[in-house]
Amino acid sequence: MGRPKQHDETTREALLEAAERLLEGAGIGALSVRAVADEIGASTRSVYSTFGSKEGMLEALAQRCFEMLRDDIGRLPHTADPSGDVVDAALTVFRPMAVEHPSLFSIAFLRAAPHVELGPEVSDAARSGYELLTERIQRLADAGLLGGRDVQEATRQFNALCFGMAVTELLNASQLGPDPEGAWRSAFETLLSGFRAPAARLSR
Repeated sequence: MGRPKQHDETTREALLEAAERLLEGAGIGALSVRAVADEIGASTRSVYSTFGSKEGMLEALAQRCFEMLRDDIGRLPHTADPSGDVVDAALTVFRPMAVEHPSLFSIAFLRAAPHVELGPEVSDAARSGYELLTERIQRLADAGLLGGRDVQEATRQFNALCFGMAVTELLNASQLGPDPEGAWRSAFETLLSGFRAPAARLSR
């Protein structure tokens, strides 16, 4: 039998939650192996044996962001309204990630820790979530709601709007007016309305 792991998934989750709390409270400059370990009453060895380094912990935080997005998209139901389902993905998955977990969003999407290399596990989590999103856009195509557009292109456009709206709300929420959620809804309903217009008409 192999040696049992000293620090299991429960420890990993506790350390990541502690790291996120520190980031939200005092910024990336306050994040250290010692501070995270102290936050849960553990030794620095628990951090090193779980993540290898501070950089490994930051990479795990980026992975956590993409995994949360993937899992939340995966839990969304498919209804008889594919357009509504796409808007729901923006409002109930992407927006909450940005506004409720801004530090994770910044590390994963804004490269708040640019010296940290995001490895294959991060890429895999991001790709699997993107594939679930693509499936939702495919349902628009199947229902004749993409105006003949390419599904991959439409997915990229949807994703870009998610990113732009999230960054706007995080950096200057006043630009979205008194009702940011309403601004998100309006933006995505406008995007979907544009998708319904035949693509050939737009090229004339």
